[in-house]
Amino acid sequence: MPPRTASRSRTANASIRAIVGTDESEVKRVAHQYAAEMTPPGAGELGTEVIDGVAENADAAITRIHQTIEAIQTLPFFGGEKLVWLKNANFFGDSVTGRAEGVVEASGQLLELLGGAFPPGVRFLLSATEIDKRRTFYKTLGKTAALEVFDKLDTGRSGWEEAASAVAREQASAAGLQLRGEALELFVMLTGGDTRQIRNEVEKLDLYLGETRREVTLEDLRRMVPASRAGVIFELGNALAARDLNRTLGLMEQLLFQGESAISILLVAIIPTVRNLLLAKDLMVRHRLSRPSAPFHFTGALNRLPPHATAHLPRKKDGTLNTYALGIAATGAHRYEPEELRHALEAALEANIALVTSSLDARTVLSELLVRIAAPRAASRN
Repeated sequence: MPPRTASRSRTANASIRAIVGTDESEVKRVAHQYAAEMTPPGAGELGTEVIDGVAENADAAITRIHQTIEAIQTLPFFGGEKLVWLKNANFFGDSVTGRAEGVVEASGQLLELLGGAFPPGVRFLLSATEIDKRRTFYKTLGKTAALEVFDKLDTGRSGWEEAASAVAREQASAAGLQLRGEALELFVMLTGGDTRQIRNEVEKLDLYLGETRREVTLEDLRRMVPASRAGVIFELGNALAARDLNRTLGLMEQLLFQGESAISILLVAIIPTVRNLLLAKDLMVRHRLSRPSAPFHFTGALNRLPPHATAHLPRKKDGTLNTYALGIAATGAHRYEPEELRHALEAALEANIALVTSSLDARTVLSELLVRIAAPRAASRN
C-alpha cells in the first residue's frame, strides 16, 4: 500500500468516507474495498446506489452532485440501510470544471448535507482522483468524513526512493516475502515508485518463489522484473561501484542493444556514478564517516555535517541533496581510492570528447573507459 495520509475529525460521521488522491489505481482499489465493507449485508442491488462521477463539463458535474444529494436524502427501500457511492469524481480538482461557479455552489450544498442532519441508515462513499487541496471543499471534507489520501510518489523530489522502499517492503511483507538490502534497492529502481507496478511485481515474485522460498534475491529480480531503461542504468551504476567489470560491460551492451546512444550512457550512467563515488569518498575521508550498511543510513551522517561541508554537493530540482544516490555510492566507495576516482573522471572527460569529436567506434570508447575505471587495482595502474 502506498504512503497515505488519513484523517478523521472527532465530529465526523462514521458512515461517511472519502478516498482521494493522485494515485488513481490505489484510490480505485481502496474505494472498492470500502464499498464492499459499507454495503449493508443482504441488501443486494437495492442497497447500493452508485453515481458515476466522471463529468465532461460543469453542467454534467452539477447534475452528478445533485443526483448524489438526492440519493442521500432518499430513504432506503423497505427501511434498513443503503450505500451511496459518488464514484471516480473528476470535478473537485483545479480545472475549468472544478472552478465553475455552479460546481462550487453544488459542492457546498453537498458539504452542508454531509456535515448537517445526515439521514440515518445511509452510508456515503466518495472516491476522487482529482481534488484541489487548497479549496474549502477538501478542507471541510477532512472535518466531516473519514478521509484517506493516496498520492503518487513524486520521483522528482528528494527522498522518493525511501518512500518507494517503504511501499515495497510493506507490499512484500503482506505477501510473506523478504525484500531487503540490494534487492530492495534494485526493486525500487525497476518499479520507479509506481504503486501499481510494485503490487503487480510482488504478486509475480510471490508466485515464482512458491511456498518454500521467501527471500527475494537480485537474480530473482533480474529474471522476473522487466528491465526498464532506468533499471538497467541503475544496475550499471551499481556494477561500476561494485567494481564488477564483466557485469558492467554486459549492462553497457544491453543498453546499446536497447537503442541507447553511447554519449547518453556516459552522461546518464557512468559520469554520475563516478562523481557520486568521488564525492562520497571525499566526505568519508575528510569527515571520517563510516561506511553505511544501507544507503538510507548515510542521510543521517550528511545531515549532521555543517552546511559548508555539503555546500558543494549537487542538488535536486527542489534544492535538496540527493542523499540516496550519495548513500549508494558510500556503500561502494571503499573499493576505490580517491586518486583512482579523480583519474576516472578525467578518463570520462576524454571519452566524452572522443565520442563527440572523433570517428572512433563508440562501443570501443565506452568499453575502454569502463576497463580503465573498474579493472582491478593492480591492472588499473597501467
